[in-house]
Amino acid sequence: MKTYFVQQDSIVRKIWGNADTVMFIFAGAAAEFALNKAVDWLYFTGKLPKDPLGRLFSTVNYAKVIVFAEEKLAIQAIEQINHIHQKVEEKRGYHIPDWAYRDVLFMLIDYSIRAYESLERKLTSAEKEEAFSVFNRVGKLMQVPGLPQSFEAWEIQRKQQLQENFAYSEFTKDLFLQYKKHLGFFRYRLVLEAQILLVPQPIKKLLGFRNFSILTIIIPIYQLSRKLKIDSIFKELILPKTYKSEIKALDRITN
Repeated sequence: MKTYFVQQDSIVRKIWGNADTVMFIFAGAAAEFALNKAVDWLYFTGKLPKDPLGRLFSTVNYAKVIVFAEEKLAIQAIEQINHIHQKVEEKRGYHIPDWAYRDVLFMLIDYSIRAYESLERKLTSAEKEEAFSVFNRVGKLMQVPGLPQSFEAWEIQRKQQLQENFAYSEFTKDLFLQYKKHLGFFRYRLVLEAQILLVPQPIKKLLGFRNFSILTIIIPIYQLSRKLKIDSIFKELILPKTYKSEIKALDRITN
């Protein structure tokens, strides 16, 4: 009998098995990546400014592989992530800060919850704990120190992290220019609206976002289109052509 890294009935599989939810996670991550004080590490290789969407898809896809893989393959993927980071550290001559690793893990936990709740329904306390446990386990296997032991402890650490580890910089300005360049004006505006809807208040403040997102009105219409099986029309308009196949591949049967 196969053993999976994430149980087959886990809420995490439902969250990461839907392209809409994953795209929202992607949008929130794009905002946080741009503000993180360790974003210079992503510029060091030169890959991020050249292909910011591809770089973020890479991060999202690694997380998705781990969520759906068998135990052994998921652990191999985590080891591969460690190997990639070690190579970058060797080239630069010093280590990526521990807090930067925690930031990425915390981001995946937070936006998994925020994205699902924005598009589907509120999660129970047990489901939130499950989302925390999955990515916290990834962190432990990556040997990241200072991880919280419970969802409640994570919430406290997340609030502190949001106050300390983010700032608007020239990297932020450049990344958002790159997002606009690679997405085009219309899709870029949609991503901004998703970010306005999703990101925590400290991130919203740093980016100068308003509090209300137009998606608050649009999401119920889109949910209706899914029920009527016409959501593919909306997706054809929204999805960047370059990444259309990758995004469609994010959908997965989870039951």
